[in-house]
Amino acid sequence: MKHIVFHFDVISPYVHLAFHRLPQVLEDCSYAVEYRPLLFAALLKAHAHKGPAEIEPKRAWIFRHVYWLAQQHGIALQTPAQHPFNPLPILRLLLAAGPNRRTVEAALAHVWQGGLDALDPERLATLRDTLAPARDPDGTDVKAELRSHTDAAVAAGLFGVPTLELDGRLYWGLESLPMLRDALLGGAWSAGPAWDAAGAAPQGVVRPA
Repeated sequence: MKHIVFHFDVISPYVHLAFHRLPQVLEDCSYAVEYRPLLFAALLKAHAHKGPAEIEPKRAWIFRHVYWLAQQHGIALQTPAQHPFNPLPILRLLLAAGPNRRTVEAALAHVWQGGLDALDPERLATLRDTLAPARDPDGTDVKAELRSHTDAAVAAGLFGVPTLELDGRLYWGLESLPMLRDALLGGAWSAGPAWDAAGAAPQGVVRPA
């Protein structure tokens, strides 16, 4: 059985879609998933990127795209009342409760179903009751764990979410799930030298800083 790490931040609609598509795409594969929250904004800062929702034309396209993907795959999705938002309270709550398939699904539904405010205090209180965290979400240990996950992700070369990690290789985005399946099944491209060769493509023109 292979071990997959699902790196995510609830702020991303693609995380919501990938979470729900993963069991279908990896059907008949032998694997176990570790769900590992991180702060996407820290990845953006580390790579000097703007968030997709911070570039208005890109924001409009992304939400058209995710709504189309959601209806194609039969996944319930409604944009929260405010986006982007600060996901820290939800990420810390997830860590305090223990991120697993059930708790991550509840947190994603809180954000991406119903079109409501993800940070509404009453809704957050309800989510906390649902997840029943064993630790204090505002405790120093939980905060430190989220920072550690995020720092480790940056060090490993993550630049976006969702990213799925298998055998030290990183698979970014919803569209990479079939590629991940190929690797789990020992596909010729994944198992051969093509992975390393493709990643060594020569660099072209570099824009001045």
